[in-house]
Amino acid sequence: MKIAFICTEKLPSPAVKGGAIQLMLDGILPYFSRNHEVTVYSITDPLLPDTNEHNGIQYIRFPRPSFHEQTAKDIEGKFYSHIHVFNRPGELWRYKQASPKSKLFVSLHNDMFSTRKLKREQALEALSMCDAITTVSEYIKRTVTFRYPDAEAKSHVVYSGVDFSSFLQRDSAEGEQKRALWREKYGLNGKKAILFIGRLSRTKGPHLLIRAMKQVIREHPDSVLVIVGGKWFSEDGINDYVQFLYDEAAKLGEHVLFTKYIPSEDIPNILLMGDLLVCSSQWHEPLARIHYEAMAAGLPIITTDRGGNAEVINHHMNGLIIKEYDQTNAFAEAISQLLADSTGAVSLGKYGRQYAEKNFSFQHTAAKLESIYVNAQ
Repeated sequence: MKIAFICTEKLPSPAVKGGAIQLMLDGILPYFSRNHEVTVYSITDPLLPDTNEHNGIQYIRFPRPSFHEQTAKDIEGKFYSHIHVFNRPGELWRYKQASPKSKLFVSLHNDMFSTRKLKREQALEALSMCDAITTVSEYIKRTVTFRYPDAEAKSHVVYSGVDFSSFLQRDSAEGEQKRALWREKYGLNGKKAILFIGRLSRTKGPHLLIRAMKQVIREHPDSVLVIVGGKWFSEDGINDYVQFLYDEAAKLGEHVLFTKYIPSEDIPNILLMGDLLVCSSQWHEPLARIHYEAMAAGLPIITTDRGGNAEVINHHMNGLIIKEYDQTNAFAEAISQLLADSTGAVSLGKYGRQYAEKNFSFQHTAAKLESIYVNAQ
């Protein structure tokens, strides 16, 4: 197959500035490049050349304002057998027009068929043009098929994955040593580290965790909430909400720590120094990839039953699911429960690692996508 992967106009590929789509691509491309001719289109970035080849993969980049127009123009006459558009069903017409004989696919990482994003006529046109739709969760699949039942036959859930070789286990000799180094770096020696990893936005809910810590530290005075992330992917600027978080955290002193943005290659080390991870999403999250990464690191997970997050968590097996997603008490009780039972928490983490190895490797993701491409021929 000759495949073109078309990223969104938000972030560059490879994932030099993070991004769930870019990280997934980085993970699956080595499997595709073994047997197929692969080109990746993304936006330009000062850290990357406009074109380059790496590990047998061709990268072509265009400026954000005209990204889709220039990509479509470049595709004309290149005779790709398969074109995979990420998260932009509204742009499918452009690529169908540029390469009408190509098989066309769209993957959805958000509710992109919402009537706020696509008019019904546009959605129906996109559905008629694509040969298959892939979604990152059952939840996102339902957002499509609920509105457009006829899309069921061509809709497929393809979960993302991780590279397990990047995630050391804390009970290994190397993992124990590196955990100690990173905990020392952030002043966490002798502390119980509760991790939040994500963008600092109200929809992600870190403010609820700061409030929950008031209750947690009464029972566990050696606990620290470690908030990892910036206001927008790799940006560490301060907006009103971020300032609000800082002000709230200041009331708790050393019990809340902000690391700011951490590059994706260091996330395994951040996870290694933690004792548990909390995903406090308030919105209908498609399925935050931090769940896969935390499982790979062998961490127990507390997550909200919002969107697709709970699809990869087996309650009391690899983590806890919070139904009362907007209640600080619910977070405080779940956190305290895991901190009080370290043996049980470690068991949850070990099961999570085993569960993820069986279901959520990048090899699994690539194989599922390849099967969809083949069956569409």
